[in-house]
Amino acid sequence: MSDSIPPDHSLPLNHFLNLPRPDIVVGAGDGIVDTTTLAAHDFDVDTRTGFMPPDPPISRLPEEWEPWEATLEKALSMKLQLAVKLGLTEHEIAQSCSWRTDVRNNLPMLSTKALTTSELLLRRAHHVLTYIMHSYIHTLPLDAEIRIPASISIPLLEVSAHLQLPPVATYSDTVLYNWDLKSPSEETVPPALDNLRSQELFTGSNDEQEFYLASSRIEIKGVEALELMRATMDEMFVGDEIAVRRITGYLHKLAAVVDELKSILLDVRKGCEPEFFYHSIRPWFRGEDSDPLKRKWAFEGLEEHPEIAQPTDLSGPSAGQSALIHALDIFLGLDNCSAGEEGALSEDQRTLLRRMQIYMPRHHRNFLRHLSANPRPVRSLVMQGDPKLVESYNDAVRAVKVFRDAHFRIVTIYIIGPASRERQARREEEEAGLAENRPPLKGTGGTHLAHFLKGVRDKTAEAMVTS
Repeated sequence: MSDSIPPDHSLPLNHFLNLPRPDIVVGAGDGIVDTTTLAAHDFDVDTRTGFMPPDPPISRLPEEWEPWEATLEKALSMKLQLAVKLGLTEHEIAQSCSWRTDVRNNLPMLSTKALTTSELLLRRAHHVLTYIMHSYIHTLPLDAEIRIPASISIPLLEVSAHLQLPPVATYSDTVLYNWDLKSPSEETVPPALDNLRSQELFTGSNDEQEFYLASSRIEIKGVEALELMRATMDEMFVGDEIAVRRITGYLHKLAAVVDELKSILLDVRKGCEPEFFYHSIRPWFRGEDSDPLKRKWAFEGLEEHPEIAQPTDLSGPSAGQSALIHALDIFLGLDNCSAGEEGALSEDQRTLLRRMQIYMPRHHRNFLRHLSANPRPVRSLVMQGDPKLVESYNDAVRAVKVFRDAHFRIVTIYIIGPASRERQARREEEEAGLAENRPPLKGTGGTHLAHFLKGVRDKTAEAMVTS
């Protein structure tokens, strides 16, 4: 399988944005910018599948790294149980302990050098190693130190450095590079939304799969939004009255696409039960900052590798790490309203949005930076006051605001609600004297996330333009 996106399907993003390449200067005589199409690997965005790869990611590493694959496969087949699970049996505790002991004592230290020749191999390695690490960490007794064996930590840190990703499970591990086709014989590009399945699941449950696939379907459907953005950019380059009319139509269509994305998001409720998600799925991909006992993650072996930096970004996967919604914000100018202008984000909100980009594939971060550098932003054209253009722009902004309403509803249903019920149950247990052997309940139960989402949603609503 080729490591690059087929060139005839890669988005001509420099033409898309009408921006010069950094290494190309404006011609001295005519002032015309060379908008040569950038190579596909610069952005890794496909015209048919967007930020998802056009083909299913590889599902197994070559034989040289089979010990990693076998270790993950064993963990998933044993159906290891979370340490935070109530009523863990002695058998379940022993199973987890046996698997971790095998990892610590018998998993060999494998070289990552040959992986660096292939982006596809690096992605798979990051996926496998982070899933092993999360399985190791989240089956540890709650009173145990979190010490990640060097046979996991060192190769993961090396792979992460090459990918420029944190050494923790990310949205790309659970969604972008964790899918396959249910029926390969029915393969289409883009794949049909009902022909997707996940490759690996911590729980093996349909609930977990549907949670990930909701995002996969949004990514695939979001290609239509990217195409409308591209078409709008082309018309912005022309800038005449006909172009303004066309842009008006594109923005109305964009609003309709975002509304479809909202419906796909809300459909997650049909396949993923909230209490099961909160108690049995979500804890598997928690990062260091979500540990109920605030334990630090120690990556063993670093003292022998001074060239490897100590990890600092260890949050788990989040839909906020999708480049699609960030691209919509940038395109519509919602991320960059001037200070004091209606819709302007606070510095804390901007910082958190930027932090989410740390967890994105580097190609997608490059895409967002390139999009941000557009010298002809749509919002500036809208601010000139054409009534129909203002109406269509506000239609698109309103759709993004409604999408954020839906996202807030999902966070409420799947995190805030179950967390509140858990706290209430804990209080009742304590009052009845039944919680002596339970670890203290810590964490915010999604309240910080809710506050952030509310703030960004409200700023989105304020960003509409008055004609």
